[in-house]
Formats: sequence, structure tokens, C-alpha cells
Amino acid sequence: MTTRENQVHLGALLMLLGIALLAAMDASAKWMVLDNIHPLQLLAVRSVVIVIVLIVGYSIRNNLSELRPTRPWIQALRGTSGIIAPLSFFLSLKYLPLTDAVVVFFTSVFAITIISAYFLGERVGWHRWSAVILGYFGVAIAMAPTGSGAIAGYALVLVSSISYAGLFTSGRWLSETESVSSLVFSYNAGVGLIACCLLPFLWTSMNATEWVLLMLLSGFAVAGHFAITYAFSLAEASAIAPFEYTAIIWALLFDYYIWGSIPPLTTCAGAALIISSGLYVLHRENKNRQAGR
Repeated sequence: MTTRENQVHLGALLMLLGIALLAAMDASAKWMVLDNIHPLQLLAVRSVVIVIVLIVGYSIRNNLSELRPTRPWIQALRGTSGIIAPLSFFLSLKYLPLTDAVVVFFTSVFAITIISAYFLGERVGWHRWSAVILGYFGVAIAMAPTGSGAIAGYALVLVSSISYAGLFTSGRWLSETESVSSLVFSYNAGVGLIACCLLPFLWTSMNATEWVLLMLLSGFAVAGHFAITYAFSLAEASAIAPFEYTAIIWALLFDYYIWGSIPPLTTCAGAALIISSGLYVLHRENKNRQAGR
């Protein structure tokens, strides 16, 4: 086996690990949101932990300058507005099973395609446009809402996926001049700043168990993002990005074993259409990238 193949395999394993850790973070967030802990409280503590870990880690490596943004005002705007994505997703967990939220969130792949076409000038052919339309049709099937609460939850996840798509495409645009480290640091610093400013109005006292769970949530977030970042540094996105969909398997397991929830057939059918459409979008992007080379 060649060194390159070893890197791809290691990248795949790290991607699987990172997705599992982030799924555990989402399950922890759902547990706490259902326990009436406001999502902003979770985001404030999580962001502070991530920022501290980054500063300490890069200081030990004598590489603190990597966290410094080249375009601070644009990064600040991205970071502060970027709170919409995690806040909307965590809020949706109060109304939806984790599986439903994760399935609908994967529409961010389609939102990224739309934003890239209209704001980054990326050429998108009818193959990808067809996949985007089918993907959102899958959302309609997966939703099949039965009440106003469910509708609010699905709306929040869609807002989260669109916001995440904006974060992703802006990060791709900024990566021409900014390091990945500075993007991660500035984003979490911005989210933490907004969340901490609002915290005095929303703080709920927590017991020892909730504090432990919140620290675990923060640890899952740090470890998961580092694993995924390292995975993408080892292997091409086209080789490991499809492993993101294993998040649905983890969501199913958490829903079943923690909350005793089993998704209906409509959710499964919608998920199948969203996943297949998303994978086709990734396939076409990779094909176009290779043709461009």
C-alpha cells in the first residue's frame, strides 16, 4: 500500500471519528435543550472552551500568529453573524428528533451550490441543479409535519443549513488570504462574544451533571473539528466528504437508545433522496474539478 493510500485511509478514519464526536455533541445539546438550558448558554461555554484550547495549543507550538486574521473586519462580521447556524440548529432540537434535524440539515450541500453559483460565479450545470431540486423535494417528504411545533423545528433547521452554507462559502472565499486556523478561531471568538453578551439575560443555573455534560459537549466539539480538519488535510474532499452522512446513523442510534424514537418511513424516504442527491452534487463537483485540471 502506498503512502498516498495510507493517507486516504487515515483521513477516512479521522472523518468517521470526527463525525461521531460531533454527533455526540448534538445529542448532548439536545439533552440539555430539552432540560430547558438555553442554546446560547451552550454556545457561550463551548466557544470559550474552543478559543482557550486554540490559544493554548498554538502558544505551546510557538505559532500563535496563525490565529491572527489578515482581514479582521470581514472575519469579525463572519464570526458574529455565524452564530445563526448553531443557534438555529440547537433550538430546533427542542421540537424535532435528532435524526430529523440532521437529515434536513444536510440540505446545506444544496444551499452551498446555490450560493456558489450566484455569489462566487461558479458554473453549475443542469446535473447539479436537478440534484438540488430533488434534494429539496426530499426535505418536503422528510418533513411531513404533524403540528406547528414540528413546522417550527424544520424551519429552524433550514435556517441553520442556509446559514452554514453561507459560512462555508465565505470561508472558501476567505481561504485565499486567511489560514484555516484563523477562520476557526475568529468564528468561535465571534460566536462566543455574541453569546456571552446575551448570557446575563438567559442564564439558567446548572447542577453538577449538567456542567459535566456541557464540558463533554465542548470537548466533543473541539476534538471533532480537529479530527475533521486533519482528515481534510490528508485526503481530497471527494474521497472523505461522503462519510459525513454517517451522522444520520449516529442520530438514529442516539434517538433510539436515549429517547426511544424511531423515524417514520417518510423521514427515511426523504433522507434517502437527500443523501443520494447530495452525493451526486459532490460527484459532479469532483468531476468538474478534474476536468478543470
